[in-house]
Amino acid sequence: MANIISDETIEYVGILAKLELSEEEKEQAKKDMGEMLDYIDQLNALDTSSVEPMSHVFSVHNVFREDVVTNEDDRENILKNAPEEQEGSFVVPKTVE
Repeated sequence: MANIISDETIEYVGILAKLELSEEEKEQAKKDMGEMLDYIDQLNALDTSSVEPMSHVFSVHNVFREDVVTNEDDRENILKNAPEEQEGSFVVPKTVE
């Protein structure tokens, strides 16, 4: 374990996170943080010069349909969903007096 985390670092992280850690929790946190930093060191050792940067691990593409403009007057079908209709419009409860 090349990365040794000090007691002061654990105290500081605890203060930042507003955590009250017992001595056992502090020791476990030191061990866990050291393991995380060791893993990051392993990742940093990898040669990524031939890897193209990306914004997402999966290829992202538009999965939506194309918008198709139609000038249909579909008022009758739309008003079939209305609980009440008057002169080709929805009737709604009065909201302002």
